[in-house]
Amino acid sequence: MSDHDLVVRGGTVVTAADTFRADIGIRGGRIATIADSLAAGRETIDADGLLVLPGGVDSHCHMDQPPFMGVESADDFLSGSLSAACGGNTTIMPFAMVLRDEPLRPAVEAYREKARGKAVIDYAIHLIVPDADAGRLGQELPPLIDEGYTSFKVFLTYEGLVLEDREMLDVLAMARREGALVMVHAENEHCIHWLTERLVASGRTSPEFHAAARPAAAEREATHRAIALAEIADAPILLVHVSAGEAMEQIEWAQDRGLRVYGETCPQYLFLSDADLARPGFEGAKYMCSPPPRAADNQEALWRGLRQGIFQVYSSDHAPYRFESDRGKKHHGDNPPFHKVPPGVPGIETRLPLLFSEGVGKGRLNLNRFVALTATNAARLYGVYPRKGTIAVGGDADLALWDPGRTVTIRHADLHDNMDYSPYEGMEVTGWPVTTISRGEVVVREAEPVCEPGRGRFLACGRPDSARPV
Repeated sequence: MSDHDLVVRGGTVVTAADTFRADIGIRGGRIATIADSLAAGRETIDADGLLVLPGGVDSHCHMDQPPFMGVESADDFLSGSLSAACGGNTTIMPFAMVLRDEPLRPAVEAYREKARGKAVIDYAIHLIVPDADAGRLGQELPPLIDEGYTSFKVFLTYEGLVLEDREMLDVLAMARREGALVMVHAENEHCIHWLTERLVASGRTSPEFHAAARPAAAEREATHRAIALAEIADAPILLVHVSAGEAMEQIEWAQDRGLRVYGETCPQYLFLSDADLARPGFEGAKYMCSPPPRAADNQEALWRGLRQGIFQVYSSDHAPYRFESDRGKKHHGDNPPFHKVPPGVPGIETRLPLLFSEGVGKGRLNLNRFVALTATNAARLYGVYPRKGTIAVGGDADLALWDPGRTVTIRHADLHDNMDYSPYEGMEVTGWPVTTISRGEVVVREAEPVCEPGRGRFLACGRPDSARPV
């Protein structure tokens, strides 16, 4: 017997760069040895016939946030992290919501307290910056960045959050000075308000008109504007939850010119469409998110972006608002107008199986690109690589063992979040994570959690430019 706490034997190890058969020895929560053959450890897992991947890094998800449009998140750090772990993830990165005129540090500390005693896997925290107040940018943010909160999200839409161009430039200049990464929700607020007023006035209020109020042109314009402002400020940006091929083309244009512009897309834009928003009655509200799903023929453009490296990151943007509850999408009645429905869809547990099945399984992506998109690039962008996002000696022993041939029909009843539906109900996928290991501890076995609440640890992030995505 070896002196390893855990040995994973006989699996096919996959990183963003390599694929090889190896045994992995784990000691003290870290990867100690990668070798052709290892003796049994104190615990041994037979991974013959399985893929051994880095645990997923879901770098854009929401849980236990303050009410949005009067509606609370269904998932707290316990249910949200359990669901993530069952989907093959070992790191999550949710957002500390900060309101205008609210001090940053108390909000951040209160959010970290929500994770204490609940999170079952490790977590970093993004900040939300709702304004460009001089005190916030000059005094509040720099020490928090030094403490490991090196990324924050800004909005070009949503009342109470939207930043004007001058404010964006101030935020970007601060980020450049302090070495932080700005995440941008890019939709044109004025266009959305103008269109919404006209749609509501004409009685077109069902969920399908959510997409009409937020057309691809509004996303394209805001994406172009965010890139131009970042170029002027000489600061890196990440365009999050990109839904439209037109917006992706703006990112590609910037990357072709050497700008530090990164892109992220999500399952809802690859597997849902505007036809789902038009389902009978209020059923379309289950598929409402912002930006909205586009026409089905838009999906192939996004697959190209994933394949060619225009998108560096593929995240869930898990936003858990229940459907039936009066504290969910029906908060304003059984059939409220689209602009009274909180936009967001769940998907933290199904993020990886969907991409594996339709990406790797259908030949759109190879295994190495799958790992880069779901773990490695996010770890690099947010400054936790190589501790997270890869399989390397010295890194955290965060592994997901996949059965590439396991066929699963997605049913919400089998998932582990606190939602009452899945937008992917009934979809059949091939390839599923059967064992998840976080810092050397098995937290999911045979797709069921076997861990104690509160074992997850806070991750202080480094500066994002310490390594580059692949």
